[in-house]
Amino acid sequence: MGEAWWSLWLSFITILIMNTRTPHYPFSAIIGQDMLKTALLLVAIDPKIGGVLISGMRGSAKSTLARGLADLLDNGNAPFVNLPLGVSEDRLLGSLNLEKVLADGSVEFISGLLAQADGGILYVDEINLLASHLVDLLLDVSASGVNYLERDGISHQHSAEFLLLGTMNPDEGELRPQLLDRFGLCVQLQDQPDQYTRQQIVQQRLAFDENPAAFIEKYQAEQDSLRQKIQQAQTALPQIHISNTMQEEIAKRCFAANVEGVRADLALYRAARAYATLQQKEQLSTEDIDAVEDFVLQHRRQAKPDKQSATAPQQPQTHSEQKTQSNHQGDWGEMPTENVAIGLQRKLDPAPKKKH
Repeated sequence: MGEAWWSLWLSFITILIMNTRTPHYPFSAIIGQDMLKTALLLVAIDPKIGGVLISGMRGSAKSTLARGLADLLDNGNAPFVNLPLGVSEDRLLGSLNLEKVLADGSVEFISGLLAQADGGILYVDEINLLASHLVDLLLDVSASGVNYLERDGISHQHSAEFLLLGTMNPDEGELRPQLLDRFGLCVQLQDQPDQYTRQQIVQQRLAFDENPAAFIEKYQAEQDSLRQKIQQAQTALPQIHISNTMQEEIAKRCFAANVEGVRADLALYRAARAYATLQQKEQLSTEDIDAVEDFVLQHRRQAKPDKQSATAPQQPQTHSEQKTQSNHQGDWGEMPTENVAIGLQRKLDPAPKKKH
């Protein structure tokens, strides 16, 4: 009984915190990080693209941009849930009050973080340090939009449609290739801002900390314009025309990247289409594919195997070669004889003739 009440209390505290949100730094006020901004806007326009994996150094406004994106969704009312690394499976998925089921036969669901993120953003900082089975659960629910929960023969399901944003520092470990492929887009942040840009960023941040309300009001028009732009792009998304030539181009690029499966093809198709609507176009062009290709393929691209080494037949060893090899293997530290190719040899210079 105590555990159930404790879970209810945690859910109440989380909801209370979410309803008393502190002011967020405006998305449009962030200086730089144009690539990351574009990727976030693309998944906001078409969530079917999949989540965004952000790889890069600390202090590069990753979480600030993620929170700012939530303010652009659902007229600023979209939830933003930050997933802690030490989260338990019950806290993530939710739980069922089995004692109440036994008492009166009713099913009581105690919401987890997935339910609280429905309709908004689920942000996972350092996702490469999260337990692998929890990452699998996150990606499965993110792809389906539904969370299934079953305990002791009692099942429950609820909507869990959210944008999954994960960050990682490559120096602290990598994600398995299978998990990397599940993220629709990946953005690698590498460049450090120059001296002038750093100064601007600090000035902006100090102005926000000094008077958040005035700072937000200053960028309200840009925020409203960007929010309207996302909504218009979402409306125009089904009408955009994609010719057979552009579909062939997408397949060609994914084939050249040697990706596994067709998940990359679908992500590139949807990302390019979302980018075209963001640019207020009516049909897809190669420029739109160029703009999003790295987002989709850089974490999936694989080197193709060498055809000669892969297809060259293995020559069987002769009896004498096998015997020689076994002899050398038996003598520890003895180096095998070096094979010399038989062919044309350079003739030695002839000896000088003796004078008579």
